Amino acid sequence: MLLTASRAERPSQDAPPAQDDDGLAEFGYRPELKRTLGNFHTFAAGISYISILTGTFQLFYFGYGHGGPAYWWSWPMVFVGQLMIALSFAELAARHPVAGSVYNWAKRLGNPHIGWLAGWMMLVASIVSLSAVALAYQLTLPQISASFQFIGDGTGRYDIATNGVLLAGVLILFTTLVNAFGVKLMARINTAGVFIELIATVVLIVLFAVHVVRGPDVVMETHHTGNGQSFGYLGAFLTASLASAYVMYGFDTAASLGEESLDPSRNAPRAILRALLASFVLGGLILLLALMSVGSLNGEGLATDGLQYVVLDVLGDTVGKAMLWCVLIAVTVCALAVHTAAIRLAFAMSRDNNLPAASLLARVSPRFQTPVLPAVIVGVLSLGVLLINIRQPQIFSVVTSIGIIMIYGAYLLVTVPMLIARLRGRWQPAPGRFTLGRWGLPVNILAVLWGAGMMINLAWPRDAVYNAAPPHHWYLRWGAVLFVGAVALGGFAYYWLIQRHRTGVLAEHAAQQEAGSDTTRSTPTHVH
Repeated sequence: MLLTASRAERPSQDAPPAQDDDGLAEFGYRPELKRTLGNFHTFAAGISYISILTGTFQLFYFGYGHGGPAYWWSWPMVFVGQLMIALSFAELAARHPVAGSVYNWAKRLGNPHIGWLAGWMMLVASIVSLSAVALAYQLTLPQISASFQFIGDGTGRYDIATNGVLLAGVLILFTTLVNAFGVKLMARINTAGVFIELIATVVLIVLFAVHVVRGPDVVMETHHTGNGQSFGYLGAFLTASLASAYVMYGFDTAASLGEESLDPSRNAPRAILRALLASFVLGGLILLLALMSVGSLNGEGLATDGLQYVVLDVLGDTVGKAMLWCVLIAVTVCALAVHTAAIRLAFAMSRDNNLPAASLLARVSPRFQTPVLPAVIVGVLSLGVLLINIRQPQIFSVVTSIGIIMIYGAYLLVTVPMLIARLRGRWQPAPGRFTLGRWGLPVNILAVLWGAGMMINLAWPRDAVYNAAPPHHWYLRWGAVLFVGAVALGGFAYYWLIQRHRTGVLAEHAAQQEAGSDTTRSTPTHVH
């Protein structure tokens, strides 16, 4: 049931399976990945990457601690901004449903140099994000049972951070093995996990609703969190809003699986928008009802343990821990989706000979019908990110922030070239597929403005985010700017000096061309 598309999910007569691969020829690629994913599979990939239960449970403590109950307003604010990006991406997904979506879109809309930088930023961000998502195990498992605190008792300076690395390492090992065994196994686990997550989310909303003790006006309370801030509550709110910005992204994953999906030019745009909308509605209700149902808004656990504290406080130990097990499943499939997206991106860049050892990274296993080596390398590198930070108590917020900044940067490297293409009259949406029509230009402008604004907000050198605990050093406070800058500039320098001289579709991945043509190189093309 999970592997075979239903009759409703199969391509319609106007889009037979043979036509699903037509768009690949525009990029110079031949079809290699097997198309087995239906409409719900692509939706599940997008919503599991966003992962309502993972993001809200991992970051509620941060938003509440810095903005009080009124931080809730950042949820609809971030949704509206991300919707502008998602609408632009949906139009692109209808036109180009291709693996490594952000990389190939930036290359197509801009040029190969912009495409490489977008892909590089997104790939590094995905590796860091996999580490950050896996760390959510630490926020949930010890709440279920103290026996999951394998290192220390949780009171030592490094107990939580080090134990978090251990638990995260186990999860990354799991996602590596699943992805190495192919997209079918990944789709089975991911779809089942998303189904459980959606059911658990609805149940949690109902349970919170029947335990409300205050009205929805709770979201107007700031708890004086703006006191002492440079910009009053606005400064506190902008810091707290990062908790929402950290959640609603990754919807482009549905398009990145386009080469393994049935009728992707129809399914991918729908999956992108449905995943974001479902996450907004369900996540917003969870946050609102949690604030309305928790016993006391002054409980210390709200700013330290977050929603895990609320669940146990409102629902009691037995039911609360049952819900936390569902959160654990959500974290697992979220990590699986992040890992999957990173693999497709590495594969897409490698078949263009845009990464070291590209021919090996782009090799599709004939047995598992998936790129196996990228699955292993992404997993190993994510473990490396954890090990570097093994004795850092601030690991959660710092690792997460750095990953998200680079993702917003990669998104900008798509929306800005797309805006330029629109202004120059070079953008043409897919005929008969999703299109924004006359709304395309204003939506695209808002997507660029939103992305730039959020990058500034995310990277702002706040002690609260990057150096909340002593020792206070300037390089820790500016850590995100320095790290992201080093990744972008260092990576692009490597590309410009070395890799760009090798770039071009590898012969074994190139679409068949007429006799006498060069099949080892692709000619960069732009949208006309």
